[in-house]
Amino acid sequence: MNNFNTLIIGGSAAGLSSALILGSALKKPFATDKKVGIITHQKSSALKTAELNNVLGFKKGTKGEDVLKFGLNQLSENYPEIVQIDKEKVIKIEGDYPNFNVITNKNSYQTKNIIVAVGPSNLFNIEGLNIFVQPHISLPPQKEKIMLKNTNHIVTKGIYVAGVLAGWRSQFAIAAGSGAQLATDILTEWNDDKHTMIHDSIS
Repeated sequence: MNNFNTLIIGGSAAGLSSALILGSALKKPFATDKKVGIITHQKSSALKTAELNNVLGFKKGTKGEDVLKFGLNQLSENYPEIVQIDKEKVIKIEGDYPNFNVITNKNSYQTKNIIVAVGPSNLFNIEGLNIFVQPHISLPPQKEKIMLKNTNHIVTKGIYVAGVLAGWRSQFAIAAGSGAQLATDILTEWNDDKHTMIHDSIS
């Protein structure tokens, strides 16, 4: 139950987008042995107070809080293989690739890869990741937001960062796209470094 190939921390735009892309691949031959989980912590998500009027495909007046709820339902309905871990907050990460230990306020989980997709608050305090914290490069300094140092979403081997915490601007579409891009990078790694995307089509 507590052992994963990839564990996502954060259940907002970037984290859920990563989870949906990874989930869509789990029945492919290259991914049948992969177990993915997501710690769906949403308490500090900026979406909880957002109205999304400039996002492709969303009706005017769409509430971010509704998108969060829909996203969790979409994930569980479409890809029930992904383990959703609710009401837990990550406080510490120990170990090195491929043997990380993710410690929450209630449990601990072993994983090969970690995707960090939480908000860019300067109150960020996950022990083991604080050494990678720096001021955000794409948000106004007066907002006092932070990011994790990374190159193409890679913080260090086995630890990835997505969304605004990766240094992107705080737009829903950008954060979601960051999570999706990172997930395809992981799929590519799973698939012997063959560039991999998952597309559905009307048959």
